Amino acid sequence: MAKPDKNDVLEEFIYAYTKANGKQPDIQAKSGWYSVDGGKNVRLAQIQDMTAALLEGGSKTPSTPKATKKAMSETPPKTTYKTRPKNVARTKPQQSGFSVKQYWADKLNAEAPGSTQPR
Repeated sequence: MAKPDKNDVLEEFIYAYTKANGKQPDIQAKSGWYSVDGGKNVRLAQIQDMTAALLEGGSKTPSTPKATKKAMSETPPKTTYKTRPKNVARTKPQQSGFSVKQYWADKLNAEAPGSTQPR
């Protein structure tokens, strides 16, 4: 079976989309992926499927394949996350009272009294 020409596939899709929706689609191509009206990126074979669906059914939302439409209808609603306001100042973590710098200073004074501290 011969590989379909992308220009022919896109022309057929544009015709079917225009016939079904009354306007031309905005198709953006990038590295073998095609985005129709800013929708999900699809391959050329999926555009052929969408063309067939448009010609036989006249669907109003051709930017997603049939399987994706079904999966999208079954997804749970999005959850919202609480975020802190941007104008709230961050607080410093609570100090534990232990300092490594002070520990080494005490250790050096115990081993060699009167010595100077390293930088």
